[in-house]
Amino acid sequence: MNLKEYRVVFAATALVLILLGASPLLNIFLSFPNKATPFSELYVLGKDHSMSEYPLAVTNDTDYRIILGIGNHMHEPSYYRVDVKFRNQTQSPPDSSNLTPSSLPPLYEYRAFVGDEHTWETTLVFKLQDITSDRNSNVVGNISINGETFTVNSLAAWDSQNGGFYYQIFFELWLYNATSNRFEYNNRAVWIWLNVNP
Repeated sequence: MNLKEYRVVFAATALVLILLGASPLLNIFLSFPNKATPFSELYVLGKDHSMSEYPLAVTNDTDYRIILGIGNHMHEPSYYRVDVKFRNQTQSPPDSSNLTPSSLPPLYEYRAFVGDEHTWETTLVFKLQDITSDRNSNVVGNISINGETFTVNSLAAWDSQNGGFYYQIFFELWLYNATSNRFEYNNRAVWIWLNVNP
């Protein structure tokens, strides 16, 4: 190799080392496509944004507050629907293994446009009404969600293992598909169990 060829090899090696050394700084100026799998998140928190304030033991005609939220990581703005449902321990929950929602009809619905890497939150206020009970069973007549009342007439049997009459308020996430022009179940559901006392 002559001197000219050494200069070319030296210059190329120096350029490669400079680029490797500067690569962390390049992330500041260059935007690389995000290859992470797109997903949506759905969450429910207690009224103080923690899991310690869930209303677990509920009584007749008392307001309870929870926070419902959606996180969008779909790499684009997305349009969501959240169905609010109520069930006893024998009624149909969502089935994550079959990717199907509960067969129960929604009582209440939220719709939200959420930007990519943004979250949407709302406070949901609910109360159970017209609760009747005996030693073996409990019936919730109505549930009020954000001031709207829905008749449920839901019967729960006494759960001797856990010591109570248990119901579930739950939320299913649906994502709008522009190709089919409809909402599709996103296989995301969250819930809280309620120990209901008259």
